[in-house]
Amino acid sequence: MNWLDAVKWDRDGLVPVIAQEIGSHDVLMFAFMNREALARTAELRRAVYWSRSRKRLWVKGEESGHVQQVHEIRLDCDNDVVLLKVTQLGHEPGIACHTGRHSCFFQKLEGTAWASVEPVLKDPERIYK
Repeated sequence: MNWLDAVKWDRDGLVPVIAQEIGSHDVLMFAFMNREALARTAELRRAVYWSRSRKRLWVKGEESGHVQQVHEIRLDCDNDVVLLKVTQLGHEPGIACHTGRHSCFFQKLEGTAWASVEPVLKDPERIYK
């Protein structure tokens, strides 16, 4: 059996993926992969995702330069979520979010409102020019 056959793909042929920074254990982002993206990620040791909006493979960092070097690929107990242990490259500290922040999870519920609790490390206008 091919290792990719163990993954429980959804009806669209996708699996949710969490990218976690190997040193800090910060959850950097959430995305999706199709079979080809997961196979390429394993081969390249660099994160490759499936862009649902663009309907194509998306190599993390192809536009921004904020590459994710993959150290480990894990599968959860139900075989339906992938966890990537990564080093976020391209800027110190690493930027994973298209908003120019370290993590996509920068909003925190404070009372009854969402507050941005992590700084913008680089203006997105300068990242995606």
